Amino acid sequence: MNRIPVPALLVTAALALGLCACSGGSGGAGGPGSDDKQAAPKTRISVNLTGDKARAGEPVTVTLAEGERLKDVNVTDSKGARLEGKVAADGKSWTSTRRAAPGTAYAIEARDAAGGSAKAAFTTAAPDKVNKLTLAPGKNTTVGIAQPLSIVFDHPVKNKADVEKHLKVTTSNNTEGSWGWMQDWSGKDRVDWRPKEYWKSGTKVTLDATLSGIDSGAGGWFVRDYTTTFSIGRNQLVKVDLDNHRLTLVRDGQTVKDVPMSAGTPGGEKASWRGKTVLMSKEGTINMRSETVGLGDAYDKMVDYSMRLTWSGMYAHAAPWNAAYFGSANRSSGCIGMSDANARSVYDAVQVGDPFEITGSDAKGTQALNNGYGEWNLSWAEWQAKSALR
Repeated sequence: MNRIPVPALLVTAALALGLCACSGGSGGAGGPGSDDKQAAPKTRISVNLTGDKARAGEPVTVTLAEGERLKDVNVTDSKGARLEGKVAADGKSWTSTRRAAPGTAYAIEARDAAGGSAKAAFTTAAPDKVNKLTLAPGKNTTVGIAQPLSIVFDHPVKNKADVEKHLKVTTSNNTEGSWGWMQDWSGKDRVDWRPKEYWKSGTKVTLDATLSGIDSGAGGWFVRDYTTTFSIGRNQLVKVDLDNHRLTLVRDGQTVKDVPMSAGTPGGEKASWRGKTVLMSKEGTINMRSETVGLGDAYDKMVDYSMRLTWSGMYAHAAPWNAAYFGSANRSSGCIGMSDANARSVYDAVQVGDPFEITGSDAKGTQALNNGYGEWNLSWAEWQAKSALR
């Protein structure tokens, strides 16, 4: 076997290295230290909100300052929630469909059609005051056919129209309804959603209150969204005839209970209210004291099967002490009293949200709009007029 002399081996290696050096990719700069990778495309963006005290309550707008058409923009807060939005038709900007909430940090990442990307961040100023709300009925409850969807706000709402725009009610059967504003019995601002007519049994109702980032006015900012769902139960109502001293429970158009009762003594403050009211709560056995409703020291009793109808203290309940007047005269301090057995029977049958339709001349007037749920005493046109969007 012949050996290759060392000088010949070095020459062969040199030739091989030379061939490798000559096989670089086309378009490169060549020469020592050159990088044949293409430079990443330049993408720059500008954002309408900047810094750590940006103004809340405005949509976020991302504008392409350098690069090709925007393809995707991702805006997330510190909790990972995404702010949805749309790219403009010309691909030069993106605007969020929701407003930036106060006291929130946002991170932005934009990508363009060429594959470039850019990032930005900002934090909105903390709110001076936060507004919150209380919803009724409770989430995932089943209620009667007259129950409105009711919202009471912690602080005053000056920007009622803007708030109302962000309160969306959807139903399983496209029920027609409207919002109406009032001052609650507590003195706070309140808005209720009432159907045009009583709900249909089985209806599913959902409220989406997309209020995060909305300024209520003097009452402060909303910093979160709210949602609730409820269902409509049995198709039933209670009719109270003050003049004939009878209470009847009607279900699916058929009378299923008819009991004697005694309502408020006519001719003064002890008289009952008339009108269409709504069963607010079933409170069982409670202490009723006359001074709480402005009637001095007339009574202080533990009362069974108590069903609240107004904030001012009108109930339907057991009143065995008034048995001599059941079915013949109104002699109570404003409530609708029945025997223990009849009150228990009615209590077990009714649902929160059932309408109590109270008629007759032995009344001191019609229940006020805010004294419980008095909206059913308004015509549909009168109720619609209470919307801030009318």
